[in-house]
Amino acid sequence: MNGFFGSPVPRRVETGEYPLWGEALALVNRDLAVTLPDQEPLRLMGLPSWDGGEDVYVALANGEWQGNCLDASTSDDPVSALAAVADAAQETVVELLWQAWPVCGEHGFGMHPRATDGQVGWWCAGGRTPREPEHVPAAVGALDSLVRPHRPHRKQRRRATPPAGSGSS
Repeated sequence: MNGFFGSPVPRRVETGEYPLWGEALALVNRDLAVTLPDQEPLRLMGLPSWDGGEDVYVALANGEWQGNCLDASTSDDPVSALAAVADAAQETVVELLWQAWPVCGEHGFGMHPRATDGQVGWWCAGGRTPREPEHVPAAVGALDSLVRPHRPHRKQRRRATPPAGSGSS
């Protein structure tokens, strides 16, 4: 389908068309839901490419995206697919929502996806002193493990009762 002046129109990629990218996006959307709960899930958008194939982008729910398309060479390897989708998602969120995402809860700085040892995690550059080194607070898709749940049945501090005959009633 073409738009104005014959330019191609992007289309929503259906579930299962790019299985590894779809699985990776599901993990990234878990992190998005935890860190930006008012934001709708991201989606994949396809656009015909100059070579007759299709370029795929990570977009906001309204179909807007920012940055480069996903590299086709990452669609066959789970680690590469997750790293590529997380990077593209971050580019879209940061540029279109104008905010750092995701943010390290310890240092308050934006984190970046990094693949190491066959896993992809959100990497933080650390604090401003050597005592606050770089670290990976969570794997991509696991930022919910950093959120502390509300514990309504926590022990409450007991007040000391005044001794008998101290004049308090």
